[in-house]
Amino acid sequence: MKIIVASTNPVKIAAAQNGFRAMKIGGDAGFTGVSVPSGVSDQPGTDAETLQGARTRARNARALFPAADFWVGIEGGIADDGEQMIAFAWVVVLGRDLGAGAHGEARTATFQLPPEIRRLVLEGVELGHADDIVFGRSNSKQQDGAIGILTDGVVDRAAYYAHAVMLALVPFKKRELYGGKQVDE
Repeated sequence: MKIIVASTNPVKIAAAQNGFRAMKIGGDAGFTGVSVPSGVSDQPGTDAETLQGARTRARNARALFPAADFWVGIEGGIADDGEQMIAFAWVVVLGRDLGAGAHGEARTATFQLPPEIRRLVLEGVELGHADDIVFGRSNSKQQDGAIGILTDGVVDRAAYYAHAVMLALVPFKKRELYGGKQVDE
């Protein structure tokens, strides 16, 4: 079985691997990360834009590797209500056409960003770069990210995304409830 992750970021690839393994889907599947466009801004600023980015990434990965079994799009985003900014990500999993239920979508939990990071993001700095500036880091988005830094490693970015991967896999795990054929995983 072949699973394509629509990113070359090692954190996102690890999240997909951990999510699939936890749900016992894919067995000894091979995971390949590919760089594909999201079709949205570098820092999605709404829930809808972030979901669209994850959908577009998964679809673009499927177009690039149509013979794979699953394609995973993960897109991180932010939303600001004028008082605070939250961070989250959307995960979209597409499966080889097995009838209805051949896709799943889930969003991570949200968390509030510190005011200084919010200020930088509102000025146009991407969240990962804002984290690096505020915390004196380099390339934190390919490591523990804001969630890992803010929780002192209690929740790392791969684990944070992996839960949403698991939830996006529910329609595959329980195909009979989503109108698809139940298959032996």
